[in-house]
Amino acid sequence: MDSSEKEALIEEESLSSTSQQSAHVSNQTNLHSAETCRKTNIFFSVFLEPVQWIQMLSSQLNPTFIVGIVLVYGLNLGFSGSFFKVVTDYYWKDVQKVQPSVVQLYIGLYHIPWVMKPVWGLLTDVFPIRGYRRRPYFVVAGILGCASALMVALIGDLPAALALTCLIGVAAGMAIADVTIDACIARNSIEVRSLAPDMQSLCGFCSSAGALIGYSTSGLFVHHLGPQGALILLAIPPVFITVLGFVIYEMRSSSLHSEKHKTMENLGVAVTGMYRTIKFPQVWKPSLYMYLSLALSISTHEGQFYWYTDPKAGPAFSQEFVGIIYAIGAMASMVGVLIYHKTLKDIQFRNLLFFAQLLYGTSGMLDLIFILRWNLVLGIPDYFFVITEECVSRIISRIRWIPMMVLSTRLCPIGIEGTFFALLMCIDTLGSLTSKWGGGMALHVFHVTRTDFKNLWLVVLIRNILRIVTLGLIFLVPKADQLEALIPPDILTKNSTVKSDDEGLELVPENERDEV
Repeated sequence: MDSSEKEALIEEESLSSTSQQSAHVSNQTNLHSAETCRKTNIFFSVFLEPVQWIQMLSSQLNPTFIVGIVLVYGLNLGFSGSFFKVVTDYYWKDVQKVQPSVVQLYIGLYHIPWVMKPVWGLLTDVFPIRGYRRRPYFVVAGILGCASALMVALIGDLPAALALTCLIGVAAGMAIADVTIDACIARNSIEVRSLAPDMQSLCGFCSSAGALIGYSTSGLFVHHLGPQGALILLAIPPVFITVLGFVIYEMRSSSLHSEKHKTMENLGVAVTGMYRTIKFPQVWKPSLYMYLSLALSISTHEGQFYWYTDPKAGPAFSQEFVGIIYAIGAMASMVGVLIYHKTLKDIQFRNLLFFAQLLYGTSGMLDLIFILRWNLVLGIPDYFFVITEECVSRIISRIRWIPMMVLSTRLCPIGIEGTFFALLMCIDTLGSLTSKWGGGMALHVFHVTRTDFKNLWLVVLIRNILRIVTLGLIFLVPKADQLEALIPPDILTKNSTVKSDDEGLELVPENERDEV
């Protein structure tokens, strides 16, 4: 081989090597571009998925109904409820100077409008105003809440009884709006059964997002405006609820005159329907469980709040930091909603509520560790430990709450869905009322006062034990999927009976049972 042939061969090898390197670099570039594109798509999907989810709900349901959920659960219950909680705690502590056990009793009285939810639900179902069953009650709720908030915020030196009355009025406005939108949710959950978990997820997300804003701003406003002055912000959300009453979509009944004559008849049908429905084991058993699971978990909130802010016995958290604690807890609640929506929608009611209650009881021990200051022994700062405890508690509480709401919608017969859902929520509220008053009595019996907290740990320990004891009642919850119908659709029109087998938890009409 001569020199020219060798040079040609070397040149060919060089070109081949260069082309291979170029191809390799090109492949790496393409892979890098594909990876970058994939990461970009994931990044955008995180933001696009919630928007697409809302669009899907709006297309399947009415857009004004979705707006109603956002306003009632996000603004009225989420923001107002959280803001109300923090500001009124400081109001009773610093303005009225009331003992924590007494405040627990006052907070229990806030629940009176919520206990009356069956009455509000009955009104929305059988007492239409100008042909509308829902819209007028949003207007009533908004006016009542706004007037009550303005009165307690603007009138100085209010007697405790009058201030309590005004705050109950604010709670009544929230309760009426909540009952009205819940009636719409119950109706849509019956008609579009597959979207019932999605609607409850939206409710949970909106309430958590509103609570995040309310808790974040509550301490700031209390610091700059004072507890009483900050209450004026509670007059703003009811204005939006009033506007909602004029814009939310609802078919107006054309037979207004005949409806007036049938009002008492409808009232009787609704009461009879509630009585017939509540007799089913599939209805009264889970209702009893929901009540007892709430009632047995006695509330120690006021005792812990007074201890949080005490400069001698407690960690002496500032007003702003208390708001931050609750705000981070609200963010954790949204994480709880996301966990349920992504992973827990297909789990049976009994299994899900069992593990949720188990976690609820064990996580309560974090409060005990904090009050006994064992976190300092472990070298964990107060601010870090309390935020961790709040996040864990909120996530578990949200995972425990949503399936209860889905279960409640499954127990509502069509035709009186607003009234019956309100009845179930009333049972839950009675559980919360029992929890508040039971906690107040425990704080009083163990002499937990504005300055004496030596027995607070014992009250918290009793609360945690009662939460664990509740696991023994889990047999009351049905072994049913979350999309499964628990009552017959003709429950208000035909005689129905129940299979004796608790495993199936299915209702069978009388005539079908006879045929079998």
